[in-house]
Amino acid sequence: MHEDFPDIIKQATGASKVELFEIIQELWSGYGTIQRYRLTGADREHVVVKHVHIDELGEHPRGWNTDRSHLRKLRSYQVESAWYAHWRDRCEEACRAPRCLALETRKEETLMVLEDLDEAGFSARRQTIRDVELFACLRWLANFHATFMGCKPVGLWEQGTYWHLDTRSDELDALSDLPLKQAAKAIDRRLREASFQTFVHGDAKLANFCFSTNGEQVAAVDFQYVGGGCGMKDVAYFLGSCLAEEECQHLEGRLLDSYFVELEQALARLQPCIDAKAVEDEWRPLFPLAWTDFHRFLKGWSPGHWKLNAYSERMARGVIESFGG
Repeated sequence: MHEDFPDIIKQATGASKVELFEIIQELWSGYGTIQRYRLTGADREHVVVKHVHIDELGEHPRGWNTDRSHLRKLRSYQVESAWYAHWRDRCEEACRAPRCLALETRKEETLMVLEDLDEAGFSARRQTIRDVELFACLRWLANFHATFMGCKPVGLWEQGTYWHLDTRSDELDALSDLPLKQAAKAIDRRLREASFQTFVHGDAKLANFCFSTNGEQVAAVDFQYVGGGCGMKDVAYFLGSCLAEEECQHLEGRLLDSYFVELEQALARLQPCIDAKAVEDEWRPLFPLAWTDFHRFLKGWSPGHWKLNAYSERMARGVIESFGG
């Protein structure tokens, strides 16, 4: 860590002393760490520090070690810094994100000093999900999408998500499913051309949500791929991250209904000039396309991935057929 980073943490928190408490996790491909620091003499006990150090190509867990991959990762941390600097404070409690106490960059190193969500009441993590947490996450997504509906993603990804077609040509080239490969650009274009655009979180998987102990409240982390897009991208990706194949099949309609109810309520409060019914009429039919868009990436990136199930294949076949494939 750069020699003056500990002093920056002190200045940001008012602490007289800071010490490393634990390493929470290594960043993807070895680009740094997320750490928890103990504070002395501050009005909080801990902060979470995201320390990014990009000085060489990382070792990608699935072997995608390319210049394009490296540049995408580098850009993702620039986007996350911009998110905390310019956009995060628009988020209300209904789409809670960690408060940023300090942001600094020194050559290849970036420091993000964030509030500790554990201390803020979001100490629970889930590997499997109950209904209460499932609906809490859909509520979070609906409020996030309502908050940023119609905003231009200045400083963020023009297209949010880490799998969109413009940044995944290597994975598209590797895709052996020819009908899906041929439909990929049309699917991407349909999603990009939706009239209602918002910000998408871009990596809204279960692992990036932090819950209250009762599961009723939730906050999100990891805003490296936040940017413009159709909200169905987040919803499809989130549901795919936490539901088994049979659950997807049986709960899809109910869960979309819940999301759109929450979106209508959030828009009525935050942006009453936007017609929630018009948003739903446009977005609901785009859910299968959003699901298939991620399915396309996954089949090229990791053909043996556990998420490649019969439900996703049926969804993709229906979308491909709708494009005349």
